[in-house]
Amino acid sequence: MKDRIGRHMSFVECRESRGLGVGGGLAARATISESGRDVVAIAMGPGKRHITKPVCEITYALREEGIDTSVIVLNAGSGVPADAPNVNTGSQFGLDQIERDRIQQFKVALIHLGNVRKHMVYKARLILRNVDIPAVVVCQAPVDFEDFARVGVKTRTVMPHEDNINTKGAVMEIVTDVVRGATCQQEKLDEIVSKVRKTLGH
Repeated sequence: MKDRIGRHMSFVECRESRGLGVGGGLAARATISESGRDVVAIAMGPGKRHITKPVCEITYALREEGIDTSVIVLNAGSGVPADAPNVNTGSQFGLDQIERDRIQQFKVALIHLGNVRKHMVYKARLILRNVDIPAVVVCQAPVDFEDFARVGVKTRTVMPHEDNINTKGAVMEIVTDVVRGATCQQEKLDEIVSKVRKTLGH
C-alpha cells in the first residue's frame, strides 16, 4: 500500500479560446478549464448579477480533496430559458451543442445557480434535459427537491409525475445559502465536497 505525502497535483488546461464578454481568467463566458473527467462545475457566466467567485472557490476546494474538477462558463448563461413562465429578463438562457457534448463527458455536474427561485429551477431543467448525468445544485436561494420535481426535474428523493418528467439527468444533492460574489464559507465548502463525493460514489 502506498501513502500519498504532500500535495495532490492537478494539471488544469484553462481557456481553450479567448474569453468573451465581462470578466477574465476562468470567469469569462464561453470558456472551459479542464482537469480530469470527474466533475464539471457549470457557471452561468459573469456580470452584475452572475458573479463566478464562488465557483472558483468551490473548484479549488474540490481539487484540494483530490476530486478532478473542470469548469465551464456558459456562453448564454444569463436570463432564463425560453420555456420558463414570465420571461422578461431581456436575455435568454441556453446551451450550445458543444457545451452539451462537453458536459456529458463527466460523471457529475455541479450546477451553480443564483437567488431567483423561479429562474433557477428552469435553468437546471434545461441543463438536465440535455445531459444524462447526476447533478449537485449549489445556489443562494432556499430550494428543495420538490421545487425541482414540480417543473419536471428528476431528483433523488422526489420524482415528477410520469407524464411530467422533463429531464434525462437528475438532481441528487442541493446546497443552499452560497452567496453570489461573496467568499464561500468553509462549512459550505465542506458540505459541497461531502455531497459531491456521495454523488460520485466515493
